[in-house]
Amino acid sequence: MEYVEKINSATEFIKKRISGKIPFVGIVLGSGLGDLAEKIDNKIVIPYSTIPHFSQSTAIGHKGNLIAGEIGGKFVVAMQGRFHYYEGYGMDQVTLPIRVMKQLGVSYIFVSNAAGGVNPSFRVGDLMIIRDHINLMPNPLIGKNLDDFGPRFPDMTRPYDLGLIKKAEGIALKLQISLQKGVYLAGTGPTYETPAEYGFFSKIGADAVGMSTVPEVIVARHSNIPVFGVSVITNEAFSFAEDFVNDGNDVIDAANKAAEKMSQLFINLVTNL
Repeated sequence: MEYVEKINSATEFIKKRISGKIPFVGIVLGSGLGDLAEKIDNKIVIPYSTIPHFSQSTAIGHKGNLIAGEIGGKFVVAMQGRFHYYEGYGMDQVTLPIRVMKQLGVSYIFVSNAAGGVNPSFRVGDLMIIRDHINLMPNPLIGKNLDDFGPRFPDMTRPYDLGLIKKAEGIALKLQISLQKGVYLAGTGPTYETPAEYGFFSKIGADAVGMSTVPEVIVARHSNIPVFGVSVITNEAFSFAEDFVNDGNDVIDAANKAAEKMSQLFINLVTNL
């Protein structure tokens, strides 16, 4: 089956489940951050396993549901968990939900992730607004261009929308949520990085490191959808004591603790758009 047919098939299935409503915002919730979806009103829960051509989330902290409903009176769709390249999925599968969001008619896409902080001023539990990224994964636009979605060579000068960032900073100030701002680097995983790799990533301009998000952002920007992104800093990857280890469960615990702050930020931003 042609890729576009898969996108359209998934889109039509979801449209029927949501009675043809057009979502204002599409949200992608990363590791341990799925609780925002529980704050959606009048929700319709659609398990990924029921959606044609959707993959399955196998990563810890990813519930595997598409949830539609209302935030601040606006209709949204939220992914409770994403698909990762390290799970063995091709970039077409990783980014298919973003293409579907485009076909559903979203005006904005919000992305979130759990990330390791390589900026020495960051602490576990910090929220970092993503102002730019470095991509060390295969580019999801490699291959035949989907001309109906966007151009062969899309501009990536401003992958994260400056207006959304400014609005979020104003909201955070009112809510007294302290924010960091920085560059997110995406690697393939699934191994956590070595101390030498963390050091290298810091030197080339990264503030936080993870294994997701960038493919979805590239595909969203290919379709000219404005993007807002947040990383939750779940470990401090800059001073390595003798007993330092990266542990997946610790990452989820840290993300869960910071999820409430991120939920407040997202909910208020959606409400004020």
